[in-house]
Amino acid sequence: MENAVTIEPPMITPASAPQQQVASDSEPDAAPERAPAFEVERLSIFYGEKKAIDGVALTVPSKMITAIIGPSGCGKSTLLRSLNRMHELVPNTRVEGKVLFGGEDIYAPDVDPVVIRRRIGMVFQKSNPFPTMSIADNVLVGLKLNGVRDRAFLRERLEQSLRMAALWDEVKNDLHKPGVSLSGGQQQRLCIARAIAVEPEVLLMDEPASALDPIATAKIEELIHELSANYTVVIVTHNMQQAGRCSDYTAFLYLGQLIEFGSTTKIFSNPTERRTEDYITGRFG
Repeated sequence: MENAVTIEPPMITPASAPQQQVASDSEPDAAPERAPAFEVERLSIFYGEKKAIDGVALTVPSKMITAIIGPSGCGKSTLLRSLNRMHELVPNTRVEGKVLFGGEDIYAPDVDPVVIRRRIGMVFQKSNPFPTMSIADNVLVGLKLNGVRDRAFLRERLEQSLRMAALWDEVKNDLHKPGVSLSGGQQQRLCIARAIAVEPEVLLMDEPASALDPIATAKIEELIHELSANYTVVIVTHNMQQAGRCSDYTAFLYLGQLIEFGSTTKIFSNPTERRTEDYITGRFG
C-alpha cells in the first residue's frame, strides 16, 4: 500500500461553493445554507447484535452532491441505504434514531417503505439491467409497475430519461435490444435512466463507477454533476479523487461513526479531525 495519496484538483466545479460545515462525533451539524433534503438524528443501525452505524447526526443539503467516504467496512453503504430503508431488506435489522426527509421521519410507523423508495431512488455499485428486458423496457419498468399505460407519456419519459442519463444518442436506434447488450458504462447509465424515470426527489449512488474504466467513469461523474441541478445526490465512493471532483459536501465515516462532515473543499484541504487527514492522505484505509 502506498504511504500517501495525491489529491488531484477537481475536474468538475460545483455549481455553487458551499460554506464549511463540520460535525463532531457527538454534535449534529449546523444546517447548510440550502434547505435540507435529509436531517439524520442520532442514527444507529444494527444487524442482529452488530452495530453498523453508531449515533450518526448530519444534515444533507438539497440539490447538491454529498459524498460519503471511509475505509471498507466502516458503514458507508449501510448509511446510504438507510436513507431510503433499503438496508431493511437484510434480516434482523434494527434502527434507532430518526431520518427526516422533507421534515418527516421515514421510519415513522405509518410510513410505507415502498413509497419512500419511489421518492428516493438507488443506483447500485454493479449495473443491474434486467436481462430479459429491452433497453426501453428497462427504463420504463418502474412506471409500468406503477400502473402507467399511456403510450405517448411512456415514449416521452423514455426519451427524457435517456437524455438525462446522457445515453439517448447512443441507443435511440437500438431501444429494442437487450439492456445487457450494452457496455458496462452504458449499462450503468441505463440504470440511472431507470432510476430517474419515476421522477424521484433524491438519487442515492453506491460506488456507481467502481467497476468502470476511466472513460466511462468520467462520463458517470459528468452525469452526476448535471443531475445535481434537478436532484439531491448522495454518493458512496472509495475514490478520493472522485469525491474531490464530484461532490459539494463530504462525510467521513470510520468504524460506523461520523468523524467529520463539511464542504469538500474544507475536508480535503484543511480537515478539522486528525483521523480525516490521515485517511485522506493515505496513512490508513
